[in-house]
Amino acid sequence: MNLTQLTSQIILMFVLMLVGLMINKLGFMHAQTSTDLTNILLYVVSPCLIIKAFEQTFSTTRLQTLGRVMLGIIIIYVLMIVITQLAFKRVKDPNLRRIMRYGSVYSNAGFMGIPLTSSLFGSTGVFFAVASLAAFNIFSWTHGITLFTGQQGRRRDNLKQIILNPNIIAIVLGLILFVTALPVPTLANRAITTVSSINTPLSMIVIGNSLADVKFNRETLDKRLWWVLLLRNLMFPYLAIVILQLLGLTGVPLFTTVLMMACPVAGIVVLFTLKVHGEPGPAVAIMSLSTILSIVTIPLVFALVSLH
Repeated sequence: MNLTQLTSQIILMFVLMLVGLMINKLGFMHAQTSTDLTNILLYVVSPCLIIKAFEQTFSTTRLQTLGRVMLGIIIIYVLMIVITQLAFKRVKDPNLRRIMRYGSVYSNAGFMGIPLTSSLFGSTGVFFAVASLAAFNIFSWTHGITLFTGQQGRRRDNLKQIILNPNIIAIVLGLILFVTALPVPTLANRAITTVSSINTPLSMIVIGNSLADVKFNRETLDKRLWWVLLLRNLMFPYLAIVILQLLGLTGVPLFTTVLMMACPVAGIVVLFTLKVHGEPGPAVAIMSLSTILSIVTIPLVFALVSLH
């Protein structure tokens, strides 16, 4: 993995975030516009990118490697959940405790990981990255949402969120296309390619727009949040390196999975906090700080891959 290439790509993405920030400050994008663009990215652009990634010649070896990647990701999630349950059990404030647990475990895999993977490794990278995206959606809508809703959460609704998630549907369709080698009609394929091409710039502009409204103060910057940043940005990505290498993964499957794990705190932590009428300040703070710090921590994590 070329660290110079990775660093330059991350810098480019942060430049695009700055464009989003400027758009916000100039008043060109309002809250509803940002929400609409987010929905388009999550439910239209990202599924197109996933389907495009599966348009590859079938290979039993590649399918087996994808299975090993998925196994590794499941092990990593289970370990992260156990570690955060133990590490933050003494945090008395329930709102802060659930934000710390969720923020430590769940990375911005879809919104930042997929665009970065696509830019660095192309369709091959996205092919292996979809395992991380699938695991994120499954764990987030089971364990993740339970952290916030507790016994109030309805399992049927959570299961519906997983099954009907457009990204999960795209993964299933993509696997069918990959295994059966069914060709996608030319016109449909061109439309999918065109739509998926806007994923990286639009994602970064929307993230930058959301960061523009962040205000830091003593109430939002609780010193305990730095433990979340340490776990999310450095320790858990390193854990991923160890687990994946123990499973014998190398090259693009290793790099893409570590990259997805090294992404900053998932923005959905803010949405889940608002869902249960919690104070969103700490959630916004760790999401924003984690994103800003990732310009340094992601290259650092990949330096660790080379050294390990």
